[in-house]
Amino acid sequence: MEIKQLMKNFAHRGKVEWLSYRPGPTSRGPLLVADMLEVTEKKGIVGDRYRGTARNRQVTIIQAEHIEAVAKILHKETIDPALLRRNIVVSGINLLALNDTTFQIGDAVLKMTGYCHPCSRMEENLGIGGYNAMRGHGGITCMVIKGGTIKLGDEVIPI
Repeated sequence: MEIKQLMKNFAHRGKVEWLSYRPGPTSRGPLLVADMLEVTEKKGIVGDRYRGTARNRQVTIIQAEHIEAVAKILHKETIDPALLRRNIVVSGINLLALNDTTFQIGDAVLKMTGYCHPCSRMEENLGIGGYNAMRGHGGITCMVIKGGTIKLGDEVIPI
């Protein structure tokens, strides 16, 4: 089988496990955990403070499996996803395999635009070593190709 075909094969669809957005006027404001997000092509997540400011970073997504890995690296039982400042947590699919791919979550269509690298906030939120623990585990950034609703339990479907 050719590599192009292998890159299109996914063992399973992913699943949305957690959702949040940042409504406050500053990046240091609290996240609001949600059961549903509305996303649009021009503004990203409706109600989010970053709406419309960075087309290539309208939505951030991280894998639940990577949160578990970071917790183990830091010798923690668990990590609250809110500490990681991402919009969506998914399980069951390798997000890095979505590179150069569009995918559907709920009735929204997103495209991976890059990696979501950790910032100094990870050291504050996770403790000493938090920044390095997150390196390679920060998830992805996405742009909205087609607006729609994303809900807890929705599938992540590569297109």
